[in-house]
Amino acid sequence: MAQAMRPNSGVSIFATDGKPHPLQDTLMVITLVLGLTAIISSLWTGLHLLSSWAGLIGILTGGYGQYISVTTRERFGLILGLGASAVGFFLGMAHGGLFGGVVG
Repeated sequence: MAQAMRPNSGVSIFATDGKPHPLQDTLMVITLVLGLTAIISSLWTGLHLLSSWAGLIGILTGGYGQYISVTTRERFGLILGLGASAVGFFLGMAHGGLFGGVVG
């Protein structure tokens, strides 16, 4: 028996399913912005508060976004943002952490 073939719409693998996903898209953009903020600010040791908090919030936002994501495009952007958030978070923790110098 022949397999049923999907119609080829000529769209890339990042195409959506044709429906709007405003919450998922918003979480993806927020995760990407937080990831970029975390990884760029982690280059300076004095900005460890910014990089660690932006990274932590980016990880949490990206994790929830992955949980509710629908399309490959959303998952791709979330993974990039999650990776950048994690690197920024861990470098921020190494440079002083979430409360370094503020508490204690």
